[in-house]
Amino acid sequence: MSESRGEKVFVSGITVVLVLLSLFAIIPLLSVLSTSFSSKKDVDLNLVTIWPRGFTFDSWEYIIYRPDLWKAFFLTLGSTLIGTVLALLITALLAYPLSKSEFRWGPVVMVGVVIAMVFKAPLVPYFLTVRGIGLYNNPLVLILPHILNPFNLIIMRTFFKQFSKELEEAAFIEGCGYFRMLFQFVLPLSKAVLATLALFYGVVIWNQFQTPLLFLQNPELFPLQIKIRQFITDDSVIMALVPSKLDVNYNERTLRAATVIFAIVPVIAVYPFLQKYFVKGAMVGSVKG
Repeated sequence: MSESRGEKVFVSGITVVLVLLSLFAIIPLLSVLSTSFSSKKDVDLNLVTIWPRGFTFDSWEYIIYRPDLWKAFFLTLGSTLIGTVLALLITALLAYPLSKSEFRWGPVVMVGVVIAMVFKAPLVPYFLTVRGIGLYNNPLVLILPHILNPFNLIIMRTFFKQFSKELEEAAFIEGCGYFRMLFQFVLPLSKAVLATLALFYGVVIWNQFQTPLLFLQNPELFPLQIKIRQFITDDSVIMALVPSKLDVNYNERTLRAATVIFAIVPVIAVYPFLQKYFVKGAMVGSVKG
């Protein structure tokens, strides 16, 4: 079916707008990336734009040999992997019964879910509650507050509503229970929404900043984002990384740039593997009722 002239103009206009927005988003990233690979002299003279000047790996060599940065990295990586798996499991266990019309308490629970999504908990009661259950200065605080998101729950519930009732009834006749139905039939057929929500949960846990800032005081428990904050905002920390020798080819700006890129590379590396599921899962889970 051929497109009309108006449709072609609309698609072309949208394409141009999206390309411009993509450029606005990627240019700052390219600038930081090029700074991390540039020489100290060129950075000091503000000669670096979106291409490295005086290309060097010195900043990266120094960053990747810092044990405290790697410790924060693996702490963040572990909490992201464990938290994402737990979040998907708990979200699925709650979304599946809520997708069934025979669950008579479903509408009441959904009202609570919508209220929790619209009205966020005030900061002071939230802090007192989390501290009261023993998560202050506890690495579990990087996981437990993020294992259920109301918006993600609604997406998964809506996605589960598309499954054929006839298929489920046939499985029940053969002696299949609800748990077996969920884990052997429903979840294996839900790769699109699982991948989409895994990305949602994973990015939130990986990039979390406020929660560790509020609840973690032990520097040994700082995740990657807090460690990066120290490098970027605390001049005493970053200057301590720069030796007084004149033969090094990096400074505080190149080290800060390398640290920022170090933190975002894992998310960028994972996204291409989930992209094929992302649009399908988000659209189906949001539109179907």
